[in-house]
Amino acid sequence: MSKGITLSVAASILFAVMYFYSSLLPPLSGEEVFGWRMLLTLPCVTLFMLISRDWPLAVEVIKRIGQTPALLIGLLGTSSLMAVQLWLFLWAPLHGRSMEVSLGYFLLPLTMVLTGRLVYGERLSRLQTVAVICALAGVGNELYQHGSFAWETLVVACGYPVYFILRRKCRTDHLGGLWTDMCLMLPVAVWFVLKGPLSAADMVQHPALYLLIPGLGVISALALISYVLASRQLPFGLFGLLSYVEPVLLVAVALLLGESIAPDQWLTYIPIWLAVLVLVLEGFKHLVRQRRRSV
Repeated sequence: MSKGITLSVAASILFAVMYFYSSLLPPLSGEEVFGWRMLLTLPCVTLFMLISRDWPLAVEVIKRIGQTPALLIGLLGTSSLMAVQLWLFLWAPLHGRSMEVSLGYFLLPLTMVLTGRLVYGERLSRLQTVAVICALAGVGNELYQHGSFAWETLVVACGYPVYFILRRKCRTDHLGGLWTDMCLMLPVAVWFVLKGPLSAADMVQHPALYLLIPGLGVISALALISYVLASRQLPFGLFGLLSYVEPVLLVAVALLLGESIAPDQWLTYIPIWLAVLVLVLEGFKHLVRQRRRSV
């Protein structure tokens, strides 16, 4: 289990490093960074699937598309939703919007809980109810102060649940489905790279890009592979708890990049952080109960 914990924390650290890393890539635009990430990550993921014997999952999805062409419409939907999230993750640090995206990742566990309740009829535990109430206090303050959340926050907090619902509907909620989504992103990724503002003259003026661009692919692939391996080696509850490490690190990166929390936003962040803490407490209690049952 210790290996799984190490891999999960490593994945969170690598995602945070990539968050900061994109700020080192100007004059590349956010679209170009996204394009290079996809082009460099997909071969690594393919190699990993071949080594880990997960390749039949991708083959199965391809066969299903041949048998049911309408499935391609759903896969275009999941691919598009994922592409927006991956683009936003790399775009935000380049445009001073890291805090807004980080807040979305803090809200994501709560929107997932509410999605389970509203879409799949899952019952909320007492602690989940407390967490939702705390989060609603933070949401209420943000609406009172600004009238709405930043669009970046809403895209993360609301976009991922829609993505996961659609993947479950298409029965592609596995590594083969992720690989298919990435393949469908390739035309857009190639377009962004070819049509981006980066020129040969820019490469001459910024020779470090010759190393930084491949480095983006390496970091992205290592983060994704570590995440997948951790998900296989850890109990689901513990894996979920460790996923909260990433948004904490994203806030640290945002502060490191010079962003800050405005005075009127503390009453937004503190209740949401408390909500996440309550969910962590519930997950810890669940793990203790599981351990006792196994003993």
